[in-house]
Amino acid sequence: MQYRTLGNTGLKVSEIGFGGEWMDGTFEQALAVVKACEAAGINILDCWMPDPTRRSNLGDALQQLGSRDRWIIQGHLGSTWQNGQYVRTRDLDQVKPAFEDLLARFHTDYMDLGMIHYVDKPEEYRAIMADSPFIRYIRELRAAGTVRHVGLSTHNPEVAKLAALEPEIEMILFSVNPAFDMMPASDNLDDYFGEAGEQSAVDGMTPERAELYALCEQTGTGITVMKGYMGGRLFDAAQSPFGAALTPVQCIHYALTRPAVASIMVGYSTPDHVAGAVAYETASDTERDYTRMLGEAPRHAYFGQCTYCGHCAPCPQGIDIPTVNKFYDLASLHETVPDSVLDHYRALDVTAGACIACHACESRCPFGVKVADKMARAAELFGC
Repeated sequence: MQYRTLGNTGLKVSEIGFGGEWMDGTFEQALAVVKACEAAGINILDCWMPDPTRRSNLGDALQQLGSRDRWIIQGHLGSTWQNGQYVRTRDLDQVKPAFEDLLARFHTDYMDLGMIHYVDKPEEYRAIMADSPFIRYIRELRAAGTVRHVGLSTHNPEVAKLAALEPEIEMILFSVNPAFDMMPASDNLDDYFGEAGEQSAVDGMTPERAELYALCEQTGTGITVMKGYMGGRLFDAAQSPFGAALTPVQCIHYALTRPAVASIMVGYSTPDHVAGAVAYETASDTERDYTRMLGEAPRHAYFGQCTYCGHCAPCPQGIDIPTVNKFYDLASLHETVPDSVLDHYRALDVTAGACIACHACESRCPFGVKVADKMARAAELFGC
């Protein structure tokens, strides 16, 4: 296992991490996964999940193995469990007991990384940082050593850039994968799949994301990665926006080659999943090469598939079409909509239900996506 320094925190983290979200089985299953992680040298765990079962299973596994101090844990503040449901909140009457519950279930008196949980709107970020009771509580935890470093989780490059400019926030948990990052290098699709294809695959990301990664590198703001597999969609040629399947090793390599990235949080529910991710450490350059797959992807792969490039904007109703499509695509991979995706969707200023089917966006989409139809499906799936 290779280790990287997480920005200015000084923490040495395994480049392959453990995202605990999908660890929802029995204690014995959690223990087997934790053992496999430790045997592989994995030492960073993200725990945003507020539900008691997952917290207790993971915490009890670390206690049984006597290994709490070898793990660097990202523990989230603002992710709460209310009436059997996940609720994101800044209300300290909910935030404090939820964080105290996290500490208790992990049998610890500190979190290595105290994460400001899920901030996707710049105005919400500014409100939190403007000496709000929420940030004052985090500062108190930091001063007491209960939180040793402060981080923030977001999917929005604009929020991430604001965080990277704030010395008080030392690292971010950010969504990184080729589909979220990439777009054609020019307005001509033939350029992307022609002689410039390889360069496009390497550098063809939105300017906002390229700027973010460079800024984090400059300011020493470490990045840990979520959604590196795009919920598994990138493994299936039929669902991948590229019309070709990536491997876990290629997805991991893509994330780890972004500037400032220290570790990718991979979800495991069995030891075999751990082995599949850790195979990256011994993979050949050819096995890691994601540019080859993208360069050889079928020319028609983008058509009809949203790659979240943003060319559809502006929507006259104010719908953030790429973000709605991203949440719809993630949710449609599951039999029921995950609580976290539903909450992210409902937090949008304008949801798909506001679509008036004017089709103006469709004339701007370079990939022929039937946006109005997809907005209707999203509104039906999410209920608004």
